[in-house]
Amino acid sequence: MCEYFVKADPIQYEQRTRSVRIRGMLTSIRLENMVWDVLAEMAEDEGCTTNALISNLHDEILQHRGEVPNFASFLRITSLRYLRRCLINMEKKHQPLTGPDGSEDLLTLPMVGTFDKSQVRHQPKTLAAVKT
Repeated sequence: MCEYFVKADPIQYEQRTRSVRIRGMLTSIRLENMVWDVLAEMAEDEGCTTNALISNLHDEILQHRGEVPNFASFLRITSLRYLRRCLINMEKKHQPLTGPDGSEDLLTLPMVGTFDKSQVRHQPKTLAAVKT
Protein backbone atom coordinates (compact mmCIF):
# COMPACT_ATOMS: atom_id res chain seq x y z
CA MET A 1 0.00 0.00 0.00
CA CYS A 2 2.75 2.48 0.89
CA GLU A 3 4.27 2.14 -2.56
CA TYR A 4 1.24 3.84 -4.08
CA PHE A 5 1.70 6.88 -1.84
CA VAL A 6 5.49 6.94 -1.96
CA LYS A 7 5.45 7.07 -5.77
CA ALA A 8 3.35 10.27 -5.78
CA ASP A 9 4.81 13.05 -7.87
CA PRO A 10 6.70 15.34 -5.43
CA ILE A 11 5.26 18.36 -7.22
CA GLN A 12 1.85 17.42 -5.78
CA TYR A 13 3.02 17.91 -2.21
CA GLU A 14 5.37 20.79 -2.92
CA GLN A 15 4.05 23.92 -1.26
CA ARG A 16 3.24 27.12 -3.10
CA THR A 17 2.39 30.50 -1.63
CA ARG A 18 -0.33 32.62 -3.17
CA SER A 19 -1.59 36.06 -2.29
CA VAL A 20 -5.31 36.33 -1.67
CA ARG A 21 -7.36 39.40 -0.84
CA ILE A 22 -9.63 38.70 2.13
CA ARG A 23 -11.84 41.50 3.45
CA GLY A 24 -9.73 44.01 1.57
CA MET A 25 -6.47 42.79 3.10
CA LEU A 26 -3.83 41.05 1.01
CA THR A 27 -2.67 37.89 2.74
CA SER A 28 -0.41 35.00 1.78
CA ILE A 29 -1.52 31.38 2.02
CA ARG A 30 0.94 28.51 1.68
CA LEU A 31 -0.59 25.19 0.59
CA GLU A 32 0.45 22.08 -1.27
CA ASN A 33 -0.05 22.12 -5.05
CA MET A 34 -2.61 19.33 -4.85
CA VAL A 35 -4.68 21.35 -2.36
CA TRP A 36 -4.55 24.37 -4.69
CA ASP A 37 -5.77 22.08 -7.51
CA VAL A 38 -8.71 20.83 -5.45
CA LEU A 39 -9.63 24.37 -4.41
CA ALA A 40 -9.54 25.40 -8.09
CA GLU A 41 -11.90 22.52 -8.93
CA MET A 42 -14.24 23.54 -6.11
CA ALA A 43 -14.20 27.14 -7.37
CA GLU A 44 -14.98 25.98 -10.90
CA ASP A 45 -17.94 23.97 -9.58
CA GLU A 46 -19.12 27.07 -7.74
CA GLY A 47 -18.67 29.29 -10.81
CA CYS A 48 -16.12 31.58 -9.22
CA THR A 49 -12.37 32.10 -8.97
CA THR A 50 -10.19 30.30 -6.46
CA ASN A 51 -9.53 33.59 -4.69
CA ALA A 52 -13.26 34.33 -4.46
CA LEU A 53 -13.92 30.84 -3.08
CA ILE A 54 -11.20 31.25 -0.44
CA SER A 55 -12.51 34.66 0.53
CA ASN A 56 -16.07 33.30 0.82
CA LEU A 57 -14.90 30.35 2.91
CA HIS A 58 -13.01 32.74 5.20
CA ASP A 59 -16.07 34.95 5.64
CA GLU A 60 -18.33 31.98 6.32
CA ILE A 61 -16.06 30.35 8.89
CA LEU A 62 -15.62 33.72 10.61
CA GLN A 63 -19.39 34.10 10.74
CA HIS A 64 -19.87 30.53 11.98
CA ARG A 65 -16.97 30.24 14.45
CA GLY A 66 -16.05 33.85 15.20
CA GLU A 67 -12.36 33.23 14.51
CA VAL A 68 -10.06 31.44 12.11
CA PRO A 69 -7.13 30.08 14.12
CA ASN A 70 -5.45 28.10 11.31
CA PHE A 71 -6.96 28.97 7.95
CA ALA A 72 -4.45 26.98 5.86
CA SER A 73 -5.31 23.80 7.78
CA PHE A 74 -9.00 24.61 7.38
CA LEU A 75 -8.49 24.82 3.59
CA ARG A 76 -6.64 21.48 3.56
CA ILE A 77 -9.46 19.80 5.47
CA THR A 78 -12.06 21.49 3.28
CA SER A 79 -10.40 20.09 0.17
CA LEU A 80 -10.26 16.60 1.73
CA ARG A 81 -13.92 16.80 2.72
CA TYR A 82 -14.80 17.93 -0.80
CA LEU A 83 -12.96 14.94 -2.33
CA ARG A 84 -14.58 12.60 0.17
CA ARG A 85 -18.01 14.01 -0.65
CA CYS A 86 -17.30 13.51 -4.37
CA LEU A 87 -16.32 9.89 -3.76
CA ILE A 88 -19.40 9.20 -1.64
CA ASN A 89 -21.67 10.76 -4.27
CA MET A 90 -19.95 8.78 -7.02
CA GLU A 91 -20.37 5.55 -5.05
CA LYS A 92 -24.05 6.29 -4.44
CA LYS A 93 -24.52 6.98 -8.14
CA HIS A 94 -23.03 3.60 -9.02
CA GLN A 95 -24.68 1.42 -6.39
CA PRO A 96 -25.40 -1.92 -8.05
CA LEU A 97 -29.01 -2.89 -8.36
CA THR A 98 -29.98 -6.44 -7.65
CA GLY A 99 -32.24 -8.44 -9.86
CA PRO A 100 -35.05 -10.69 -8.64
CA ASP A 101 -32.54 -13.53 -8.22
CA GLY A 102 -30.26 -11.35 -6.05
CA SER A 103 -27.62 -10.97 -8.76
CA GLU A 104 -26.07 -7.57 -9.46
CA ASP A 105 -27.18 -5.61 -12.49
CA LEU A 106 -23.88 -5.08 -14.29
CA LEU A 107 -25.19 -2.04 -16.14
CA THR A 108 -25.03 0.02 -12.96
CA LEU A 109 -21.44 -0.88 -12.06
CA PRO A 110 -18.66 1.53 -13.03
CA MET A 111 -16.14 0.36 -15.61
CA VAL A 112 -13.15 -1.25 -13.92
CA GLY A 113 -9.74 0.10 -14.88
CA THR A 114 -11.02 3.33 -16.39
CA PHE A 115 -11.34 6.77 -14.91
CA ASP A 116 -13.63 9.42 -16.24
CA LYS A 117 -13.25 12.75 -14.41
CA SER A 118 -16.84 13.60 -15.32
CA GLN A 119 -17.93 10.84 -12.92
CA VAL A 120 -16.35 12.76 -10.05
CA ARG A 121 -17.62 16.20 -11.02
CA HIS A 122 -20.94 17.38 -9.71
CA GLN A 123 -23.47 19.98 -10.48
CA PRO A 124 -22.60 23.53 -9.37
CA LYS A 125 -23.31 24.42 -5.76
CA THR A 126 -21.98 21.15 -4.31
CA LEU A 127 -20.00 23.21 -1.83
CA ALA A 128 -23.11 23.54 0.32
CA ALA A 129 -22.89 19.80 0.93
CA VAL A 130 -19.25 20.12 2.01
CA LYS A 131 -20.09 22.81 4.54
CA THR A 132 -22.27 20.46 6.58
